[in-house]
Amino acid sequence: MLRRTVPRAFSSATSSLRGLPLDGTTINENVKSAKYAVRGNVLERSMELQRRMAAGEKLPFDTIVPCNIGNPHACLQSPLSFHREVLSLCISPTLASDHPHVFKKDVVERAKAYTAGLGGGVGAYTNSQGIPAVREEIAAFIAERDGHPARADHIYLTNGASEGVRILLTCLLRSGGLHDGLLTPIPQYPLYSASLTLLGGTLVPYLLSEGANWGVEMDNLRESLATARAKGVEVRGIAVINPGNPTGNILAEEQIKDIIEMAVEEKLVVIADEVYQSNIWKKDASFSSFKKVACDMGYTGAEGDERLQLVSFHSTSKGYYGECGLRGGYMEVHGIGAEVRAELYKLSSLSLCSNTIGQLATGIMINPPKKGDPSYETFTKERDDILSSLERRSIMVHTALNDLEGVTCNRADGALYAFPRIRLSNKAKKAAEAKGVPADEFYCLEILDQSGIVLVPGSGFGQEDDTLHFRTTFLPAEATMHETLKNLARAHEKFMDEHRD
Repeated sequence: MLRRTVPRAFSSATSSLRGLPLDGTTINENVKSAKYAVRGNVLERSMELQRRMAAGEKLPFDTIVPCNIGNPHACLQSPLSFHREVLSLCISPTLASDHPHVFKKDVVERAKAYTAGLGGGVGAYTNSQGIPAVREEIAAFIAERDGHPARADHIYLTNGASEGVRILLTCLLRSGGLHDGLLTPIPQYPLYSASLTLLGGTLVPYLLSEGANWGVEMDNLRESLATARAKGVEVRGIAVINPGNPTGNILAEEQIKDIIEMAVEEKLVVIADEVYQSNIWKKDASFSSFKKVACDMGYTGAEGDERLQLVSFHSTSKGYYGECGLRGGYMEVHGIGAEVRAELYKLSSLSLCSNTIGQLATGIMINPPKKGDPSYETFTKERDDILSSLERRSIMVHTALNDLEGVTCNRADGALYAFPRIRLSNKAKKAAEAKGVPADEFYCLEILDQSGIVLVPGSGFGQEDDTLHFRTTFLPAEATMHETLKNLARAHEKFMDEHRD
């Protein structure tokens, strides 16, 4: 029998150590420090109110209205027929033969094409980087969108865009006491602040200009970079959300060019969160991807050309698809060398692969029915109905918010949110302080208690000093939106009356 001998010095040094149970004092402190406001205290309170209503308690409202997160199907948006029918046949291939007159020809053909390349079907692991046929579809979509080539081997399928961001940041932020940071827009989607905290990175804020419809101001951006470097932070990259979350702004190509030139000059990796690229509401606006603008500028990302390093993200959760629960998404790397791409593959392999249904949903998202296909007319009607309704709801929400006392709100050019500024009285701020919560969170909790509407305090996204905001979606069903906004107005008026100085 082999015996393992413990060196005497090591044994002596560790004799006082004991095993530690996992509890609130021994858990990783980064986990405790990470915050994710869209599912924070206000949502917790809404779930408590939901339980009380279910138990028969009478409240000032009859239903909880979830305006805290971009979750379209939870707000009764219907799924797209073509997408769900293809997925149904991929999951249960015999449905096509059992019901030969139910599914259109292009639905059957797409499902057969996908399942033919899956080997063991949707229940089997795929390539860790993602199904090759789907990555080829995504490359074709990007090439058509941008007018520049895209490579399937530079595309990684992920469980939503969020997983892709975490994988990329895991590669970007070094450990071992190094102070690596990421330029992050303020306000920002709290995935970035939470991920930076978990990974031990530093959030380097750059303020979006509310007075300029939440645009990026390059002087402010450069000042933030210089300040961080003066403090010893090694700024590794810059995150850009376009269209913006929670702000709804759309970056013009000139702004994108400025950011790219700065990134090249300062050797920063650009993280382009572009999951709302199909949600454009401003009539004279259009979406330009960072990849397109970069290639137009000559930063082609050809092998060996790493002048600009860019990683772009897309997701099935947003757009007009709203398939949040399927967890489909991708990231495309541009100007990233083979060595790093291999490490990204390794990180993807740690979970073996992203979920197969989400991968297929991503393929269908970027490759919907084309003109002349049997499903085209149904698809275009469903898509256009969803987008036109979202646009109308956007206008309704922004008009209603600007009619509220003490509230001003920029019109969203894109995405799914409004981020109004609210001016609260000293009495309201003191009441919040007495309860030990930020003033904007206090407001959101009070509105919830009176109306059942779940908002998110602006402090969860970051906001300029001495300003207060909240975020709301405009996803509640159009048929009930007027009533929802009336309830919000009543609750807001009651709050303002009760907290006047």
